[in-house]
Amino acid sequence: MLPPHRHGSPLEDPLILTDLPEQSEWPGKIAYLDRDGVLNRWKDSYVNSPQEVELLIGSGKAIAILRRMGFRICVVTNQSPIGRGRWGHDVLEQINEKLQELLFKEDPDAVIDLILYSPYSPSDKSWSRKPNPGMLEAGRQLVNNAYRSPGKSNKLSFGDDWIDRPSESESILVGDRESDIIAAERFGVRGILCDSESGLASVIDEIASSKER
Repeated sequence: MLPPHRHGSPLEDPLILTDLPEQSEWPGKIAYLDRDGVLNRWKDSYVNSPQEVELLIGSGKAIAILRRMGFRICVVTNQSPIGRGRWGHDVLEQINEKLQELLFKEDPDAVIDLILYSPYSPSDKSWSRKPNPGMLEAGRQLVNNAYRSPGKSNKLSFGDDWIDRPSESESILVGDRESDIIAAERFGVRGILCDSESGLASVIDEIASSKER
């Protein structure tokens, strides 16, 4: 199965959610976001250090808008440099911390609830590596469990083992690659393709207008 990894914690540890701005109750929707090419600039040779993190303009403001609309934010990112032996989980943790720092600077409401990543190379054929939906499956269960049973550890199911699935009709996935959209289709969530040079900010109006209909 090769499950996803979680930034900052073992995968099945309790998740602590930050209150949503302007929302008394979470309506159950999640914005699953790819990282490189959606929040920060994508690089041919990977983002290899926190110094190389370059925020795409408007990413922080766009996340804040999503949270004000009632979305929880779950980043789902393939990170094969770990599996390829280029660098380790500790480097990725520093990169993700830098990303969150830059998002906060742009908008203090730009909170990421959860970061999941697949450290495996394509040859590993992991269920958690997009275009497979394993990270999305884990993200939904972790966020749901944190909302319903705060402080409790998680027991996650994947693929055919996950039987009692909630609706994802109000959720979205934003990515800049075909693999992102295929993962969305396999999971049953609406996939939105963005341009890797402009990222999430370029589709936020489309998301907002579709939710007003």
